Amino acid sequence: MDEQEQPQPVVTRKNTSDLSWLDSRELSRFVTETGRIVPRKYTRLSAKDQRQVTRLIKRARNMLLMK
Repeated sequence: MDEQEQPQPVVTRKNTSDLSWLDSRELSRFVTETGRIVPRKYTRLSAKDQRQVTRLIKRARNMLLMK
């Protein structure tokens, strides 16, 4: 039987403070191909960092930098 592999973390904690809503390429790592924000379960971010990333993605979407 195949063992289910653990998903690799998307980013480390120290990198999230450097993100900006202008960095659409960096933020796209937290968004699926269909445009949904990746949950904490897969990003392995703390709740605080996940909220920050979510806010940045929503700002970038409002400014039409991301779809």
